[in-house]
Amino acid sequence: MTFPSLDTALPSGVDAREHADLLRRSHDALLAGRPTPTPLRPVIEDSWERMRGFGIDPDCGPPPRMARLDELQRQRDASPIAEVLPLIRRSLVSVADQADHIMLVTDASGQVLWREGSHRMRSVGDRVGLVEGSFWNEGSIGTNAIGTALVVGRPVQVYSAEHFVRNLHALTCACAPVHDPRDGRLLGAIDVTGPVSTIHPSTLALVNAVAQLAQAHLQGLHHTHLERLRSVAAPLLAGLTRPALVVDESGWTAAAVHMEPVRRVLLPKHCESGTAWIPALGECGLEPLPGGWLIRPRPGERAGSTSVTLDLRRPGASTVTVAGPSGEWVHNLTPRHTELLLRLAVHRAGRSGAELSKDVFGADAHVVTVRAELSRIRRNLGGVIESRPYRFADEVMVRVIGSQTSVNLLPASLAPGVRALLERDGSTPLCDHPG
Repeated sequence: MTFPSLDTALPSGVDAREHADLLRRSHDALLAGRPTPTPLRPVIEDSWERMRGFGIDPDCGPPPRMARLDELQRQRDASPIAEVLPLIRRSLVSVADQADHIMLVTDASGQVLWREGSHRMRSVGDRVGLVEGSFWNEGSIGTNAIGTALVVGRPVQVYSAEHFVRNLHALTCACAPVHDPRDGRLLGAIDVTGPVSTIHPSTLALVNAVAQLAQAHLQGLHHTHLERLRSVAAPLLAGLTRPALVVDESGWTAAAVHMEPVRRVLLPKHCESGTAWIPALGECGLEPLPGGWLIRPRPGERAGSTSVTLDLRRPGASTVTVAGPSGEWVHNLTPRHTELLLRLAVHRAGRSGAELSKDVFGADAHVVTVRAELSRIRRNLGGVIESRPYRFADEVMVRVIGSQTSVNLLPASLAPGVRALLERDGSTPLCDHPG
């Protein structure tokens, strides 16, 4: 289990009330175009820059968008976090009650799926729209711990006037994103919100620890599911004489016979019985199993992919889509894999391991790490990525879809190669922009 470094809102040894007053004066000065008495933290300054791009009014922020009750219930039912909600409740609700806080759990879009905790703080939440079904992404409500943590993909604490919209200055909140432990996909976030007088650096550490615990529990549930699928498929696999593997509904391998097992295969978006082309395996026969699929590779019938689309429009939730002869395959990307694929999209002639190490880490001392990450990518994307040097295959058409503005393109990335793209002429001409 890894714990990212935590960027708490209250500097060590500083009086909370004095710091809140200092932040309010900085808020007023920045919005008026005057010098500030203290600089904002980089994560807040970057978020405020996005708020200006969104055109959010700091004096009269928009009410959060609300989902209908039936839509909210559908999102709850579909959320993988629902499986670990009892764990989150046991870890945080009693603490939130005693500390006069509320606990919130959101999906990846920032929609509040569950809210529990102090009665008084729930009343405060009602007044500002912090209720179940409301959307607290940055584009809906301005800089806040939920929305900003979802953008940057790491734990964030926002205190008082660090909120862009003034009617949130009475709040302090700490939020940590929850990722799918299988592939790094952003699932949502866990947040604890309370009055400004209750700020404490340990709140962010607590919320982050619970998010990490939830991810570990999700991974355990997945292993249990694969074990169950493996048991169901064992009698079937025992009678086979040709290569085959059993995967769950997301393509994770439970068992394989007469072939080198792969960790995961990219299943077609709309998987059904019959024949399909699968990256790294080629043409395959697919048969349904309870909770998964039996895949039988067919040697000699391999077909190449035709196009790859790298979609960067949702910060922290980038995807790559491979369009092949039998349809489309969508793969969720980790932040590191997104950075590497973006650099390969820019350099179609290819990049060596040392060059990619400099692109991503700023030095060529991380070649082993780069090779390991590219190996994982190639296992998922098959013949799409070539090596020596690393590059997209010549016959593959590559398209990158980015944000409308360069400031929103991978805003959490610190990779020198990515930052250089954003600073080039103030734009990112390699990207197609959504219309």
